[in-house]
Amino acid sequence: MPLGKLGGIDGSHWLGVEPGTGRDMLARLMLALTWSLGIALTATLITVVIGVVMGIISGFSGGIVDNTVGRFIDLTLSFPQTMMLLALSSPAVLLLRTKVSEWPGLGLLSDPDRASGLYVIIILAVFGWPPVARVVRGQVLSIREREFIEAAKLIGASRSRLYFREVLPNLWAPILVYTTLLVPAYISAEAAFSFLGVGIKPPTPTLGNILADSVNYTSAVPIFFFMPGIVLALTVVVFNLVGDGARDALDPKAHR
Repeated sequence: MPLGKLGGIDGSHWLGVEPGTGRDMLARLMLALTWSLGIALTATLITVVIGVVMGIISGFSGGIVDNTVGRFIDLTLSFPQTMMLLALSSPAVLLLRTKVSEWPGLGLLSDPDRASGLYVIIILAVFGWPPVARVVRGQVLSIREREFIEAAKLIGASRSRLYFREVLPNLWAPILVYTTLLVPAYISAEAAFSFLGVGIKPPTPTLGNILADSVNYTSAVPIFFFMPGIVLALTVVVFNLVGDGARDALDPKAHR
């Protein structure tokens, strides 16, 4: 039975059904959003943790440590992220499924979807932390000259206390802002990777692979093509608005 231009939208299927399989599009998009948000949020958390730690160490230590971290950041940024992802996708996912999954507690990686999702998370985090580290380093260069840091040094505070008890609490505003802006970027990146076929593979849905599959039905069922694109765009816009709002609230002088 042909679906028509509206893709089978009715009272039972609010967003229509998937051509060829008849699966409900609303259910598919909700599951796809769960996978995409899970990957983006996990990658964001890892990225921010690595970036904050490296930024604090670099900015506070200075000297050869700062120069070494700076050169490592430059080296990381010089690698083409998309090309690395495409080149390493098959051997890396196979390694996660066969070798790494044998480690205690990592048997869940034998599932191809979880292995592919972890691979995307690793790639996003490995290539995403340098900008965070640079932002944090710039803030730390100012914070380390303040009186409370000198007072902490005089009472014999350890390096770890200086980093995480004295400096870190004064960085929560830029970290929060950068985090809210990083999530939509990673949602778009995950969708792009799935669209290119190096992320999670069908039938498990993500916004990227649903969008890639919908290209085949652009003329016959245009609603099937536009629906995942609209959901992706709305999700990214919402997180961008949250990020902009957080930036304006925490740093009112930024827009002047």
